[in-house]
Amino acid sequence: MKIVLILLVLVAVFWGVTLWMAARHEARALAEYPPEGQFVTVNGARLHVFQTGEGPDIVLIHGASGNMRDFTFDLVDRLSDRYRVTAVDRPGLGHSDRLDRDGATIFEQADVLVAAVAELGVTRPLVLGHSYGGAVALAWATRHPDATAGLILLSAASNPWDTPLSTYYRVLSHPVGQLLAVPVLTAWLPDHIVTDTIAQVFEPQPTPEGYAEHLGAALTLQRRALRENALQRAGLLDEITRMVPDYAQIDMPVEILHGDADNTVWLDIHSRPLARQIAGANLVVLEGVGHAPHHAEPETVTAAIDRAAADAGLR
Repeated sequence: MKIVLILLVLVAVFWGVTLWMAARHEARALAEYPPEGQFVTVNGARLHVFQTGEGPDIVLIHGASGNMRDFTFDLVDRLSDRYRVTAVDRPGLGHSDRLDRDGATIFEQADVLVAAVAELGVTRPLVLGHSYGGAVALAWATRHPDATAGLILLSAASNPWDTPLSTYYRVLSHPVGQLLAVPVLTAWLPDHIVTDTIAQVFEPQPTPEGYAEHLGAALTLQRRALRENALQRAGLLDEITRMVPDYAQIDMPVEILHGDADNTVWLDIHSRPLARQIAGANLVVLEGVGHAPHHAEPETVTAAIDRAAADAGLR
């Protein structure tokens, strides 16, 4: 009995320290990486939005586990001389609130982002989405075609796949994992683990100098972000499967860019079929490029944006 009591005390102490460490880690993240933009409230949820530049509107939607800093590192500056650029933190990530505790679907995210940017006067933008953000961009276009001038999809998740959900996401999306595993990761996982994961995403290209520091690994490790990201990722396959029949109705300029060395979102599973599913879509295959075409070949990406703007009559 005494041993049991000692073990319970040790567990309680460990859990108390874990929660303290998690809160400390989150406070440091917010201090080191404060909001870059402003907040817009939609249906009670505060969404973090950054806007700069003048010209036709373009909205940038980041991928899983990330935040808008993926775009403010480089792409925003390449566009702001001729576009009004609006970058967003998707719900639950970066500095944006979660919409609920069940994980926001790509459809819910599209709806709330359309409403959020409309608060800033953005009503019919080009919409650029990277990776998971590409699925949100497609949901935006299929649900709100009148609020979409055109699509630019970078390594976008767009079609069903047959590989199972990873153990990491299975654990973190489970109620027990949400309760127990997430705080442990926030408290004890070193930031360099996230940095190492970033390097894998960029392969075979190197991670751009200064990118990991700019993105803010600590923001990714917030309990709110870990929980929301896992739930979003766990629901993605079913949501995309539901959305595929709607692609035939997309009637706007669509630029699809995808690296043939992408080992995160596979070209042949996603973008090649998507280019056939959307009439008139332009597929650009980037030879030797991994999962981050906007960093590996930014000039090619900006040229695709300019084409979409011209085709949409924005220039």
